[in-house]
Amino acid sequence: MIIQLKKQPAWDVIIIGGGATGLGVALDSVTRGFSTLLLEQVDFAKGTSSRSTKLLHGGVRYLAQGNIDLVKESLYERGLLLKNASHLVSNQSFIIPNYTWWDTLKYTIGLKIYDMLAGKLSFGKSIRINKKDTLSRLSTIKNGKLKGGVVYHDGQFDDSRLAVNIAQTAIEHGATVLNHFKVNQLLKNDDGIVNGVIAEDMETKEVYALNAKAVINATGVFTDEILKMDNSEAKDTVCPSQGIHLILDKSFLPGKDAIMIPKTTDGRVLFLVPWHNKVIVGTTDTLLDSHSLEPKALDKEVDFIITTANNYLTKKVSKADVLSIFAGLRPLAAPKDKSEKTKEISRSHKIIVSNSELITITGGKWTTYRRMAQDTINKAISLGKLQHISCKTKNIKIHGATASNDKNHHQYIYGSDQKGIQRLIATNPELGETLHERLPHTKAEIIWAIQYEMARTVEDILARRVRTLFLDARATLEIIPMVAKILTKELDKDAIWEQQQINEFTNIANQYVLETVSLKENRK
Repeated sequence: MIIQLKKQPAWDVIIIGGGATGLGVALDSVTRGFSTLLLEQVDFAKGTSSRSTKLLHGGVRYLAQGNIDLVKESLYERGLLLKNASHLVSNQSFIIPNYTWWDTLKYTIGLKIYDMLAGKLSFGKSIRINKKDTLSRLSTIKNGKLKGGVVYHDGQFDDSRLAVNIAQTAIEHGATVLNHFKVNQLLKNDDGIVNGVIAEDMETKEVYALNAKAVINATGVFTDEILKMDNSEAKDTVCPSQGIHLILDKSFLPGKDAIMIPKTTDGRVLFLVPWHNKVIVGTTDTLLDSHSLEPKALDKEVDFIITTANNYLTKKVSKADVLSIFAGLRPLAAPKDKSEKTKEISRSHKIIVSNSELITITGGKWTTYRRMAQDTINKAISLGKLQHISCKTKNIKIHGATASNDKNHHQYIYGSDQKGIQRLIATNPELGETLHERLPHTKAEIIWAIQYEMARTVEDILARRVRTLFLDARATLEIIPMVAKILTKELDKDAIWEQQQINEFTNIANQYVLETVSLKENRK
């Protein structure tokens, strides 16, 4: 990738940001035939795009808000993702437990509209089920006052795995895609029009001046930093909202169904979703004044999720049951005034064109990443920056997509690449060893991430290629030295670098462990 960077005198499109949005734009751009470069300051999906609720959904909540267009667009994109990334996207059944007859009626009618809006790309019809069926399908749900439930279908996926596979797909079509490359400055011509960037390779510290016809800012919660590079007087356009998730053992939700609580005490939606043989519980919606690459869960958010889950479950959740905790930031459009609540701010995306013709794409969600990319490149075309070529991504299969995929095996997320991992083990049986007694992942997956998925740090591997950090933070802390050793050997680094990797990632991984009183006492 770096050799390509040095060979190319100028690009049609440079994209800043390697999350869902930026990667989507890169794939859209390169498949239309434009020379495309994407630069990500840390790693693909390092920020918001690896910290979602792992759902591809139309948004039942947006339906309640009357945002029919967004729901329709999301359901259409959800259907395309099931076709184009079949190895990562699953059809997940959800049950809304009903405690009043009015709820039963309201959600039955609402979800019939949801089904209708999905049209031919529907994931399955919603149905009302009685109390007995609800209790048999959700064995840990509370019985008191339960009237029954409504079953509906949505998409479930692995977010950072999809990001990596989109990056691979863009590369296979000819894009140059680089992680650990930070944009420090925008270049402009004599008329003040943005025509490139100054970027730094964060590993070698080499600096590059790179020219382009169109520069696209797809940096999520970091949008305003890039806008201020363009114009130091620029007003803030993004208001970060934090969502946290807890990971629990499968025993808290033993069946195949997910639970959706449409209205909690403060009006938020709560999901309990099966994910990689664990249960993911979330999310919160907390407005923040600042943002960082490693947001931290607030105590009140943790308490809210545990309390709310315990209102519905017979098996009580305590802090000691939390295997991992992670926080993510949503790049919402800045509210017009203090009265606007984050859950009411639209999740639809917005494209901003600055006076310098810098194109910024903000908002949106994982489900609509392809449509956001299409609209962004269409905008660059409408500005006369690129020639008119129509979008090609509706039918492009994502790297790894395969029809035959046993979702019961933990390596299903690799799709067609699973054979490559098996070949590594066949040539070196030691690579078939698991990393930890509580984790199913093998050493071969570590090698695969380094050799074929551009993983450059221990964090890249354990947070976003092999998802152990998000599944069991304590087990992950125990395997850091082993993974650092493998990475050091593969990248031909020295012992000082290896120790730095161990120290840096240990600091991050500790934040994913939910401290209980006993843990704090031990530290003392």
